[in-house]
Amino acid sequence: MLQRTTIRLNPDLLRRAKARAAAEGRSLTSLIEEGLRRVVSVAPEKKALRSFSLPVSKARGGPRPGVDLTRTSELLDMLDDDLPPEQRR
Repeated sequence: MLQRTTIRLNPDLLRRAKARAAAEGRSLTSLIEEGLRRVVSVAPEKKALRSFSLPVSKARGGPRPGVDLTRTSELLDMLDDDLPPEQRR
């Protein structure tokens, strides 16, 4: 059973679609149906994931001598040392 529906189209697109349908001697409905059939019959394209490389640090060193990275209080103290005096805890 055919169904009726309302669609909203850009006026320029509608004008061009009507002209195309008339030039082909067919109805606007058949033109729209053909376009919809083409769109829904094709599987959606999977977007290829772009590969990229993350930068690798070439830095040397490590934590300051005597800092145990498993002890939060030492890490916070180390970070405080880098702050201006008025911003320290």
